[in-house]
Amino acid sequence: MRLRGFLCPILCLAFCAPFTAHAGKQKKLCITPDQASKHVNQDVCVDARVYDVVTLPDGTRFLDVCTPETPDNKCRFTIISLRQDRDTVGDLQQLRDANIEIRGIVQAMHGRTGMLLSHARQFYGGPPKFRPNPVLARGFTGDTNRLAISDPNLSRQGGHRGSLNNREQETKPAN
Repeated sequence: MRLRGFLCPILCLAFCAPFTAHAGKQKKLCITPDQASKHVNQDVCVDARVYDVVTLPDGTRFLDVCTPETPDNKCRFTIISLRQDRDTVGDLQQLRDANIEIRGIVQAMHGRTGMLLSHARQFYGGPPKFRPNPVLARGFTGDTNRLAISDPNLSRQGGHRGSLNNREQETKPAN
């Protein structure tokens, strides 16, 4: 009887241990640059090899993820880092000839697909840098009491009137 009480917890641990170890080792799935064209406007992880880092005169940097044998017009995916993001992205020259995993939103760019690299945390599964929509914030200054956007859901819609105003409710007939 005593042996039975001792074996039950051991057998339970031996049976459950492989399942808990497997649950903790879930790996994020990344797609290849060739598959990225099927995921336009989606937030995905791309697993790529950086063959070259190209810097334009205006400060825009490109991570070339196509093999050197692939002509430029056949390369269907690129990673772009804008000049204003240089401080948050850091030095990209160290990524030359390295395998990377980058998270971001795949966008259609001039006949090919690409991803905007705006923050170094994208290499570790983090989100891109937040950029507010300038159209929504137009005419807004911090010294006014009005909202930055005019959202109809945030307005009072007719003062104190509401859809369940007491004066407009039906009364129950008396029994």
